[in-house]
Amino acid sequence: MKRRLPYYRARICVLSLALLGAVSVAAGASTASPVAKTSAVLPSGVMARVDDVLITEADYQAAFATASRSKFYHGKPPEIEIARLQREVADQMVARIVTLREVQRRGLKPDAAAVQKTVQGYENRYAGSAQWEKNRAQALPPLIARLEQEDLLSQLETTVRASVKVGEKQANVYYAAHQDQFTEPEQMRVSVILLKVDPSSTSATWAKADEQAQALAKRVRAGEDFAALARQYSGDASASAGGDMGYLHSGMLPEGTQAELAKMKTGELSTSLRVLEGFAIFRVADRKAAKLHGFEAVKVRAQELAQREQSNEAWTTFLSDLKAKARVQMDQSQFLPLSK
Repeated sequence: MKRRLPYYRARICVLSLALLGAVSVAAGASTASPVAKTSAVLPSGVMARVDDVLITEADYQAAFATASRSKFYHGKPPEIEIARLQREVADQMVARIVTLREVQRRGLKPDAAAVQKTVQGYENRYAGSAQWEKNRAQALPPLIARLEQEDLLSQLETTVRASVKVGEKQANVYYAAHQDQFTEPEQMRVSVILLKVDPSSTSATWAKADEQAQALAKRVRAGEDFAALARQYSGDASASAGGDMGYLHSGMLPEGTQAELAKMKTGELSTSLRVLEGFAIFRVADRKAAKLHGFEAVKVRAQELAQREQSNEAWTTFLSDLKAKARVQMDQSQFLPLSK
């Protein structure tokens, strides 16, 4: 059965290539709780020691650069974000060491067939590439080592998470504590008459559409049929249905429009509202109150969510325990402060 990539491992994958120089399968790796800061003197060029494994400053900087490019691709972040990432990267490097050590202690073996299948994917992707052929012999060993590590970590995490079994009683407890997740939100049945305006139109064109929408609203209030006017004037896809958009819930309409409709009573007509495509008038035809689904109707979903929550807790606790058993020395003198 194919294993999915858990969240923890997905985060660790970002650092994998940079970590290969610092961590071997014989070393081992673990969690993501804050790393310990000690006053012990570390050798020159070393930023951390995890038991007998050293993390060099160069390896750390390479890992941080990889993580930084991934997280801050959009520009220069605030210093507090950099400070947090500095500690997160250091912690993930420590985590990888202690979890890989646990993998070794358990005698886990990588799935050779799965690793080879991934390697073959690289071979197929770069077939015919002169650059790949030139560097293939040098690139394959670290690539295979990384893939083997990822497979071993996946096996370990899957095993720990699978140890959690959630029954109906626990699912019911979760349901009672998270009823918002099983509540169908309020719905409104909405009708619309949309007068479309090209975004590049002049202000005069926009103003004219606004006036037309106001005039249509006035005609509806005077007794004309909303649906007939929608069929005649609306540019919305709902025009053929008399403007009926069906039942909508929060988030299905633009925020500003949603806020206006939330103030309206059933049967009430809006004023002319500017929307992305032009000007529109809305009518709330009906409302359905928010509805909490009974446990029996959502039991399977509640059990799945409870299973996920408890397996996350089990994995986090497992990682914390591994780190607590390790002797970690960390030089944080180059880290930015978390607060001023």
